[in-house]
Amino acid sequence: MAQAVGKGVTWVTVTEEDAGQRLDNFLLRLLRRAPKSLVYRIVRKGEVRVNKGRAQVSLRLQVGDVVRIPPVSLPESVEKPDLKVVPAEQLRLIENSILYEDKDLMVVNKPSGVAVHGGSGLNWGLIEVLRQLRPLAKRMELVHRIDRDTSGCLLIAKKASVLKALHAQIRADQLDKRYVAIVLGSWPKRVHKVDFPLKKHHLTDGGWHVSVDPSGKEAVSFFNVEQHLQGCDLVSVKLKTGRTHQIRVHALAQGCPLLGDDKYGDREANKRYRRQGMKRLALHARFLGFTHPVTEERMLIEAPLWSDFKRIIEELALD
Repeated sequence: MAQAVGKGVTWVTVTEEDAGQRLDNFLLRLLRRAPKSLVYRIVRKGEVRVNKGRAQVSLRLQVGDVVRIPPVSLPESVEKPDLKVVPAEQLRLIENSILYEDKDLMVVNKPSGVAVHGGSGLNWGLIEVLRQLRPLAKRMELVHRIDRDTSGCLLIAKKASVLKALHAQIRADQLDKRYVAIVLGSWPKRVHKVDFPLKKHHLTDGGWHVSVDPSGKEAVSFFNVEQHLQGCDLVSVKLKTGRTHQIRVHALAQGCPLLGDDKYGDREANKRYRRQGMKRLALHARFLGFTHPVTEERMLIEAPLWSDFKRIIEELALD
């Protein structure tokens, strides 16, 4: 069924295996050679229809839904990326970054600077590499995403049934995601809960920007200061919601942008810290808690800080 997608208008009926999946994830699986930007564009333009109606990328598909997929121009190259273009050191790095793995799922300590998937000019991403490293896991999919510049815990399902169960946990607010970040300046003493709605704005140049906006979607973050540093604070962050760039924009709204944030941060300050060896966004997904869909064991995985993150904390520590 998936092989015919892209050659003409295709109608795909959602089965039990894919029920509960977001529309964008469903399309990205069927159109693996298509750039992510193309998938989002055909949904936004209404070329993708669900039960003959327009739909949002966030729509959760149900058994029996009929999805219309328009003809799309896919690259002629094979669906799997050519791992010859992936530096050997990156392959070793990703293999060595697997924190937990069994026959159903894995958790990876994603390096900063590695996108979770290819597309939009990227030849490969973490999920494409993992599919090559684990070729027997035919339905390996991302359970959630973290930004390219963010490091830390990333959960991957190896089976459609596991993906569905973990997505149900996300919808039920049962996924425990805790981050650590370095913010510029001093975090306000009495501010622990940040409850500002966020809206994603599409720009004329094709990019986008997130801002606090009363008409945006609910976004709630909980911040706690872990350590005072020279000119910065090390904070832990627990998320109730998982909006795009939520931590970065919520921190900015408190006057404390993240160190190394090229999109919302302080450029001059970032230059200073780059000279000290911190050349990336100071945001790390440190803990990930979930219930294993098969064993029903409650799991809490910790991703150790990468060396550059640990080193900048040591250098900025107050005596």
